[in-house]
Amino acid sequence: MTIEVTHEHLVVERRSPRVRRRRWEQRYRLVLLVADGSAAAVAAFVIHAAYGRWAVALVLPPTWIVAMLAHRSYDRSALGLGAEEYLRVLRGAVALPALAAGAYYLFTHDSGLFHDMIMATVPAVAIALSGRYLLRRRMHRRWARGRDRSATLLVGPSHGIVELVTVLRRGGVQELQVAGVCLSDPENATEIRKLGLPLLGGVDDMADVFRALGISTVAVLPAPEFDASVLRRMSWIAAVQGVDFLLAPVLADVSASRLAVRPTNGIPLVGIQAPNLSRISRVPKELLDRALAAVLLVFLALPMLLIALIVRLDSSGPALFRQQRVGRYGDHFTMLKFRTMRQDSEALRAELVHLNQNSDGLLFKVKEDPRITRVGSFLRRSSLDELPQLINAVRGDMSLVGPRPPLPEEVEEYTPDIKRRLLVKPGLTGLWQVSGRSDLPWDEAVRLDLGYVDNWSMGLDLSILLRTGSAVVRRTGAY
Repeated sequence: MTIEVTHEHLVVERRSPRVRRRRWEQRYRLVLLVADGSAAAVAAFVIHAAYGRWAVALVLPPTWIVAMLAHRSYDRSALGLGAEEYLRVLRGAVALPALAAGAYYLFTHDSGLFHDMIMATVPAVAIALSGRYLLRRRMHRRWARGRDRSATLLVGPSHGIVELVTVLRRGGVQELQVAGVCLSDPENATEIRKLGLPLLGGVDDMADVFRALGISTVAVLPAPEFDASVLRRMSWIAAVQGVDFLLAPVLADVSASRLAVRPTNGIPLVGIQAPNLSRISRVPKELLDRALAAVLLVFLALPMLLIALIVRLDSSGPALFRQQRVGRYGDHFTMLKFRTMRQDSEALRAELVHLNQNSDGLLFKVKEDPRITRVGSFLRRSSLDELPQLINAVRGDMSLVGPRPPLPEEVEEYTPDIKRRLLVKPGLTGLWQVSGRSDLPWDEAVRLDLGYVDNWSMGLDLSILLRTGSAVVRRTGAY
């Protein structure tokens, strides 16, 4: 699709990405259905080979598909997006033993079949999750090449659209492909043009843009002039033209798992679950953090000793750098890192203030910092300098995943809102690391940290840990 904006007139080549997207979704669901059936069949034959039970091979595949359908694992809202896709598979798998138990007591009374069905669930889950992971990777590669993406129109005020586009561009490849903008405040069009996006008119031009560009999704952002009647008309226009209608919430950075629609006297109210910050809810995270950190320390003991020796030989000073940082609830602790700078680095800091890359906030970061040693530069780019923080995790001062550990002088400048970062332990990695690290503006780093605090879950921690490896390899913001 080509787009050209000249003197406020729109010239386009008419195409229909919406039709292609619908066909692609149908193909994806069909492939997913076949993959799930195959996963159940393979798991059933594994059990048959072990126990000689043909009944499982006949019963498990259709039962598995029914369980996946019942838990809406083929809904468009779950395809390739977040951990919800995997959670629905797990919920359906948990239902299988219950179905097997019901069949045992009501029909067969065959304890062998009941046992084999439960045993077959484990390989079925492993194969189904692996299949979904591979299909998701394939889908993301197609999105990265510009295929099967949803041509999206953004409607709303300029400041909201700028924030949304900034977040979308930092989030990596995703389904929505912004095709243009309809502004509720056209006088601020300059901000949109700075983003390199086509300005396609105002709110009243929305229907014409749908037809001209073959828009498949419209995302409406909050604006004072968008009352209930205006939004209702927008949704009608979108429905008539077969366009998905998305309404961005006023309260951003809330995970989907915390949202629920509660109908009250015919009015759908959106409920937001309170952040999960209790000590009891975090006991599993605490245990996992310390156990996994201890295991990693055992495996990495020899490489860490080698790094310590190289640091000592490269420049004068200790191998470890110790610094006071602020942990949960404002408690201070001594954070450990491999030393990457000269011993007099703090004394030289005042001379480098004018080179600070984060002058918009409280952080102090300098690219090509002259205080960094030769070995220190490599350690920083590869994030190996942070390995001693595993000791902090074993001690309980830090977590594997959490906000960046701040300095005491930074915390003294925090506003009450930013102090919410201190409700959880700081982490070796976090959303700040997998999203750009030192290249992030201060406001964006704070937004990510606060979003982590409010939306924490074990699934989110696992997702960040999986993304950390690629972030380290890319070395984005590591200096």
